[in-house]
Amino acid sequence: MASTPSSSSPSQMNRVNFRTQVLARHLQQPGLSPSSLQSSLCLNYSPPELAERFDFDTGEMRKLLDGHNLEDRDWLFGLMIQNKLFCPRERGGRVFVTPDYNQSKEQQREMTMRRIGYLLERRVFQGWLTGKGPESEWRKLAYLEVVGIYDHSLAIKLGVHFFLWGGAIQFFGTKQHHEKWLRDTENYVIKGCFAMTELGHGSNVRGIETVATYDSKTGEFVINTPSESAQKYWIGGAANHATHTIIFSQLNVNGSNQGVHAFIAQIRDANGNVCPNVRIADCGHKIGLNGVDNGRIWFDNIRIPRENLLNSVADVSPDGQYLSAIKDPDQRFAAFLAPLTSGRVTIAVSAIYQSKISLAISIRYSLTRRAFSLKPNTPEVLLLDYPSHQRRLLPLVAKTCAMSFAANYLKTLYVKRTPESNKTIHIVSSAFKATLTWHNMRTLQECREACGGQGLKTENRVGHLKGEYDVQSTFEGDNNVLMQQVSKALLAEYIAAKKRNRPFKGLGLEHMNNSSPVIPSHLSSSTLRSIQFQTDIFCLRERDLLNRFAADVSECQAQGESKEYAFTLSYQLAEDLGKAFSDRAIFQTFVEAEANLSSGSLKNVLSLLRTMYALITLEEDAAFLRYGYLSPDNAAAVRKEVAKLCSELRPHALAIVSSFGIPDAFLSPIAYDWIEANSWSSVGH
Repeated sequence: MASTPSSSSPSQMNRVNFRTQVLARHLQQPGLSPSSLQSSLCLNYSPPELAERFDFDTGEMRKLLDGHNLEDRDWLFGLMIQNKLFCPRERGGRVFVTPDYNQSKEQQREMTMRRIGYLLERRVFQGWLTGKGPESEWRKLAYLEVVGIYDHSLAIKLGVHFFLWGGAIQFFGTKQHHEKWLRDTENYVIKGCFAMTELGHGSNVRGIETVATYDSKTGEFVINTPSESAQKYWIGGAANHATHTIIFSQLNVNGSNQGVHAFIAQIRDANGNVCPNVRIADCGHKIGLNGVDNGRIWFDNIRIPRENLLNSVADVSPDGQYLSAIKDPDQRFAAFLAPLTSGRVTIAVSAIYQSKISLAISIRYSLTRRAFSLKPNTPEVLLLDYPSHQRRLLPLVAKTCAMSFAANYLKTLYVKRTPESNKTIHIVSSAFKATLTWHNMRTLQECREACGGQGLKTENRVGHLKGEYDVQSTFEGDNNVLMQQVSKALLAEYIAAKKRNRPFKGLGLEHMNNSSPVIPSHLSSSTLRSIQFQTDIFCLRERDLLNRFAADVSECQAQGESKEYAFTLSYQLAEDLGKAFSDRAIFQTFVEAEANLSSGSLKNVLSLLRTMYALITLEEDAAFLRYGYLSPDNAAAVRKEVAKLCSELRPHALAIVSSFGIPDAFLSPIAYDWIEANSWSSVGH
């Protein structure tokens, strides 16, 4: 029963009076009447640069984090800022560029193609497929990263066309295919897409149902969608724009299934009309990426010439003989997945740039936004001066810096790839793609919350980016499946080393050849901050989990289970091992980046960031306690040290995010004068 005023207790009245007094003190300063209230400090924007320290060279830090092609990046940033196609708008006395997400998906798709046309005119794509040597590869990756900072849809549209369609022709095709298709692809004479995923099969590419049957009488392949679950699904570019596609299909030759192969097929004519025996439907509106025309494709016994089989791995002779230098079907299948490596590389890198955007925005906002006074009649406190706010954001800053070094290492592996390094690239790209995209989604969520209600506004980017980048956890390989592949690959290395009685070599597993590290029973602050301890505990976790995983799988097999079923039963250890490999590999790239610097303020800050990355990883992963690598007392010491590191990194927060290399125009209004951006004068009357 609701209480009435007459039934209010004295204690209730006391609480009401107390709250009234607190509110009055908050609104009134001593000696001022309500009518003479003035603006409080929380409503006066002051650029954080006026108060914050810059103890190190942010330009040098940017060189480390971006890694390459800084001038090319800045040129492309400028190119986009200057053109109305990229929707420049003035807010709070600054110009910002982001797509207009109020547009319909049809309008967003049209704008994506118009932007591609503009970049094509400005020769941004020159050499993306026809260029030779690492310089053109590095430039291409830098440009794609800049495009992704502006708009995910634009980056994905380019990634499908150049890296998947174009990459498949490069890697799977031979000279005849290169000469016929690559230059026209680079110049957008043709528009390509990549039809691998089906309604019924995503991660399990080997199980796709589309069938290509060779007809030796006509010298053609007949490609058919035999069931509804075999329709190609989520094919970027298919719904509106693509003229050609790579079709991944089971190959049937003389009644024998030779497994998955790749074919070129035309799906639209030059006027945009869908070709005969091809059906295309739209996948519809999505939670993000609505500037990409994802489509579904059915093939009704379309015929393509024999030459349209991409035949660097396998071929079919005119009379119908299946030819391949790779006799092992498993190795042959692995060779067909090579283009996905480029996708995982670019996705991992783009995830880190989105983390940089969200952290730059939320850190800048927290250095100008105030909330609550700690004492009566004193100014309200900056958000980032609260230890709890530091604890939310600064560990994510450290992890983002660590993963920037990891992303640069991954790109180096990719650019310098050789046939011998393909396995390493597959394993590292799988681990990093999963780890970096998971990190990005967590970072976007934390930054959204750290910006309060302002994080909900699309113009402030952070909240909207969550919907745009959620897809990264599942496309180009489901993250959980990728991590299982990593663990299986590590187990294969373990078995090979033990079986042949040889030392571990590659994948950073050389530490397995040494005796097991011993962690001190008591961890002091200096020990926790030492590279030796941090290296030891990452290596201890990885080697122990690899030993446990191998023993678990072996025990299951000894009981008569298949290896695959044993993997399935050991999924928890597999997950822990995949994470251990990735964390240790990321840490290793940080140590190497730091080691290349001479002593000075920049190296000192990197040391703080490296230690924060290491210790926050120890704190957040229960495996360190679960398997006994840390005692409860040492885990408490780690937690205490993380709090200290937050306070030590706080003075450098603005300088660090300023090193991320994101121009002001690509951030958002709340990163700068958010009061002016929301003033009455900014409203269109």
